[in-house]
Amino acid sequence: MKSLGKPGKIFLGCEVANISPFGVWVLASGNEYFLDHKKFPWFKAAAVEDVLQVESPRPGHLRWPLLDVDLHLDSIESPEQFPLIARTAKDKKRSVKRNPART
Repeated sequence: MKSLGKPGKIFLGCEVANISPFGVWVLASGNEYFLDHKKFPWFKAAAVEDVLQVESPRPGHLRWPLLDVDLHLDSIESPEQFPLIARTAKDKKRSVKRNPART
């Protein structure tokens, strides 16, 4: 166990427990969370080693530095309350406008 924050508080850390074709299972703060690829698309096309590199800089917060993804546990538990979804790299490529002067 890793202790963070105020003395006397115990923080259990985090780890990716499983990666499936449907999503990612994460253990954090003593609980198990499922990140469905439909609601959390950043992990679907990511390299396994990048998804496994999860860290928790503070209680209730998960970060994947290699994917530039930060999530609060509240947004995982209730994604409908957090409707803003960042675009994936694939989405960004589709929206790039081509300059007709360049071929």
